[in-house]
Amino acid sequence: MQHHDDVFIGGRWVRSHSPDRTSILNPATEEIWASVPDGDEQDIDDAVLAARAAFPAWAATAPADRAAVLRRLADELDARADELSRIITTENGTPIAESGAAPAHSAAHLRLTAGLAETLAAPDDRPNPMAPGHTVVRRVPVGVAGLITPWNFPLGLIMIKLGPALLAGCTVVVKPAPETPMATRALMDAVVAAGIPDGVVNLVTGSTRAGSALVRHPGVDKISFTGSTQVGRWIARECGERLRSVTLELGGKSPAIVLDDFDRDVFAKNLLRVSMRNTGQTCKACTRLLVPADLHEEIASLAADIVSAAPMGDPFDPATFFGPLVSDRQRSRVAGYLASGHAEGAKPVTGGDVSTRFDRGFFVEPTVFAHVTPDMTIAREEIFGPVLSVIAYRDVDDAVAIANASEYGLAATVFGTDPDRASAVAQRLETGNVGINHYGSNAVAPFGGHKDSGLGTEFGMEGLTAYLQYTSIHYPS
Repeated sequence: MQHHDDVFIGGRWVRSHSPDRTSILNPATEEIWASVPDGDEQDIDDAVLAARAAFPAWAATAPADRAAVLRRLADELDARADELSRIITTENGTPIAESGAAPAHSAAHLRLTAGLAETLAAPDDRPNPMAPGHTVVRRVPVGVAGLITPWNFPLGLIMIKLGPALLAGCTVVVKPAPETPMATRALMDAVVAAGIPDGVVNLVTGSTRAGSALVRHPGVDKISFTGSTQVGRWIARECGERLRSVTLELGGKSPAIVLDDFDRDVFAKNLLRVSMRNTGQTCKACTRLLVPADLHEEIASLAADIVSAAPMGDPFDPATFFGPLVSDRQRSRVAGYLASGHAEGAKPVTGGDVSTRFDRGFFVEPTVFAHVTPDMTIAREEIFGPVLSVIAYRDVDDAVAIANASEYGLAATVFGTDPDRASAVAQRLETGNVGINHYGSNAVAPFGGHKDSGLGTEFGMEGLTAYLQYTSIHYPS
């Protein structure tokens, strides 16, 4: 049992001002294994002040030197990979087969971000095409960034924010999800070991109180948030009132369109990762499986066979694909959607209820519902659990219309053997990311959502730009 009374501010662990503590559960055993401060407004104020004090020197550091710091931090993550993977699996139930790759993946993101340093160092001198003279365009850091992250990928979703923020010259205050603070605490030890200057990276654990204080703090210049659309709307309103830069990576209800020429072996190989990665607790999971009407029964049966064959159980077993959900609250939420599916006429081909296989743990049976119609609740709302809805379409135009008839637009997949045909369908989808026959992502390509799935982008140069602002210095000759 680990009891912690401190938050990380100004390069050291200091006792939290808050008397409140958050207990951390192991979702596979339901046992409390740690507690951390439920940080308050004073903790956030101290962290922001530390970040502001460190900002001038860090912003003045050469981009190449900031990149070197990122590479050292990547090395520290690699050195702590086993510890970090164990913590992630213990605090949120992610199967070790998934969490085991998280540190190396995070380190790779840092190194890729560090490689963008030359773009910041390169001079940007632009002749004036309408008059004599020229302009030097300076890319300068936004300032202090508040990074608010969710529980489903507690290390990786910090890294895709922290790397570009630091390379841009920003200082940061990190506020992780209350369910999963322990990986972030371990990250702070890596921050110290990497030699990141005091105050450049700060951490306050806590719940809504700490997050709200960070969003509203007058000393914060930017917020980057990953989480629910509901909370994202509130953050957008607060940042709009303050004319503050904001990046929002929000919810999704992503479609996977199966064309009539799909390859069954490719489909079988990729369906789980496309639709149910991390026990379905993935923002861009394609949980609406759109299939030709005349293949509905066949594909629903094939999907059920694939899902039911994937091992569920102890998340520390390397063979496990489905672990527990992160909390009892999340299990209850998913159970409510399962009940809704039954009540509205969907037919479970496999699963359909919470799991009774285990004496303990927040498990839900991986579920495939067939005969789902686009108006059903399970076809419209983000479930964030291992629930796949099979929806029939008449033709490709109908498939595209169903896919786009969503308030969300985060991701999609198209399964088909003809690459030109699949690409043509992909280009008609109102979404920020589309994979062809696989779970698509690229760390150097922009990642962001359309519609209610967010504002702004992460990854690559576009993700770095989110932490920059511009000053144009005009010369007469």
